[in-house]
Amino acid sequence: MQLDQVVPWGRSLAEYREMFDLSEDDKHRRILGCADGPASFNAELSFMGGNVVSVDPIYQFSADEIYQRVLAVFKQVMDEVEANKAQFNWDVIPNTDRLGEMRLAAMESFVADYRNAQPGRYVAASLPALPFDDNYFEIALCSHYLFLYSDKVDLATHVASVNELCRVAQEVRIYPLVDLNGQPSPHVQAVIDDQTAQGRNVKLLDSDYHFQKGADQLLVISQ
Repeated sequence: MQLDQVVPWGRSLAEYREMFDLSEDDKHRRILGCADGPASFNAELSFMGGNVVSVDPIYQFSADEIYQRVLAVFKQVMDEVEANKAQFNWDVIPNTDRLGEMRLAAMESFVADYRNAQPGRYVAASLPALPFDDNYFEIALCSHYLFLYSDKVDLATHVASVNELCRVAQEVRIYPLVDLNGQPSPHVQAVIDDQTAQGRNVKLLDSDYHFQKGADQLLVISQ
């Protein structure tokens, strides 16, 4: 991975709760956050006593390097959001200025935590190969990677990645199920068929997180 090719973008614990339908009981389970990037989910939940490991290839870089990259691309990302405002719902987040404040606060919270985190809470790795034992986690969450980048990540990688998540966790939750244009990912049904054929329980649940238009469901897979 080249850091100058990465566009860091982080979300908060409150957003994770809505995206993944996380209950109060879930917060006390051993959780893997896959493709977390500079989200503050780990920082916030760990501060509350949660047990979270985040995985992302960006963690091969230092806190200062990641933060400098955040600042370097922040305006570019916000300009793109402004240019594509019609693709998003603005009922909860009222405008792009507020969105920018939320995202930057989450990423700065991440950086502060990442800088001093104990080894093992942030692991530099990526799908479809994770450095954990079978069923090491109770829940694995995959945010804004699988399905969202269906034009860049092929079906075989999706299938292998979901199988790997199912190997390391008893339950897997993936959000969103649409691509960057808000269209249903062409890979969702094939992944569902593959998991069903292996005898796993597969459910599509409504998500309370509706910022991107069309992104109103999450995929839940359990043993």
